[in-house]
Amino acid sequence: MGLTYIEGQVRGLSDKQENVKFLIDSGATYSLLPKAAWEAIGLQPKRELTFTLADGTTVKRSVSEAFVCFPQGEAHTPVILGEGDDEALLGVVTLEILGLVLNPFDRTLHPMRMLLG
Repeated sequence: MGLTYIEGQVRGLSDKQENVKFLIDSGATYSLLPKAAWEAIGLQPKRELTFTLADGTTVKRSVSEAFVCFPQGEAHTPVILGEGDDEALLGVVTLEILGLVLNPFDRTLHPMRMLLG
C-alpha cells in the first residue's frame, strides 16, 4: 500500500497563507495542520476534541477552521491544530467537503458520486 500526498494552500481569517504538503489519510476524520503552519496563518483553537490514534491510544487536540485550496477545489474545513512533530493530514471530512474520494486501489483522487434525495 502506497502513500499519497497532495500539495495545497491554507489560510485563516487573515490574508496569511501557507503551502502545505498533506498525506491523504482516508482513516482520519479531520484534517491536521502542523503547528508551524497553523501558527503562521494565525489560527486559534475553537474547541478541544479527543481523537483515537491507530494504536488505540487517545489524545486531546484543539480544533479550528481553515480555508484550503487544492488543484481539485477549495473550501472551508475543520482542522486539528497539530502539536510537536504531527504531520499534515488530509482527512475524509475535508475530502467530502471538496466532493472528492480516494480510490484505494491506485491511490488517486476522483470526484465523488453525489447523491441527492
